[in-house]
Amino acid sequence: MKTKTILGGALALSMATIGGAALAEYPEKPVSFVVPWPPGDLEDVLTRMIAEDFQKAYGVSAAVVNKPGGGGGPFPGAIEVATAPADGYTVGSFVPAVPVIGHEIGIDELADEVFEPIGIFLTYPFVIATSGDAPYSSMGELAEYAKSNDVALGHFGQVLTPTQVTMAYAINAGFEWGSDAAFDALDCNTLASGDADVINTTLQLILPCLDKVKVLTAITGDRIPLVPDAPTIGELDSSLDIALWNGLFVHKDTPADVREKIAAVAEKTVMSDRAQAIAKETGAQVYWADAEASAAIIAQDKATGAVISGILE
Repeated sequence: MKTKTILGGALALSMATIGGAALAEYPEKPVSFVVPWPPGDLEDVLTRMIAEDFQKAYGVSAAVVNKPGGGGGPFPGAIEVATAPADGYTVGSFVPAVPVIGHEIGIDELADEVFEPIGIFLTYPFVIATSGDAPYSSMGELAEYAKSNDVALGHFGQVLTPTQVTMAYAINAGFEWGSDAAFDALDCNTLASGDADVINTTLQLILPCLDKVKVLTAITGDRIPLVPDAPTIGELDSSLDIALWNGLFVHKDTPADVREKIAAVAEKTVMSDRAQAIAKETGAQVYWADAEASAAIIAQDKATGAVISGILE
């Protein structure tokens, strides 16, 4: 009888241990935030802030893992998040290309729409700018000038959303770029050297010479406070109302309670004074759009992207 009691107690303890492990509260081990870009840009800086706050909030290690590379399609980091267990321990920090078109370009691991948003937290301050002495001061004036003069455009690559918007605007406005080229850096020197007449870049890269350039339009959802007189591209052409953003994504099978814990920290982080200071300094829009709002943004971007693709065909 005593033996049965001992065995029964051991079995109960074993089952409780197994059950406890199965029901362990998230998070209980290190969490990786995967950024498919090199360190240092806005998405990296803000994601690192989120990781730091996540570690403080939950007492587990949390770190950014940079996975640059991959050319015009989904980056290695996207595949890592897609193939990791759907348990919230591998979180992607992604631009639109990954969740919006990643499943359409022949990557086996991303053949299905496997990602769902935790939340979008950043809109990059992309602008179209030119030298202060350029013979045009608005996108309309640029269009008229370019109809009879060659204007060289500098951008960060054909596949990037702001570049596609810039190309589509030209078609809708009835002009062609005299030439265009991709640059690793698009800043004050690019315009000063004459390497490009017009550049499609981020505002923070031209802040040092902002008094010597003209910002013709912002490829953002709202006007940028640092250049409030520059209209958004959507104000000029509603069919092109789209921006380059960054958000946190997980595999679609990730449990709801896990998503909520990630979102709780991320929202607090991006609305903090230190994150909002980055917005003020760079012209970036730093905010929190929850999962539902983010899904709506993605759906709208898919529709707008299809329009842009049609224009560019």
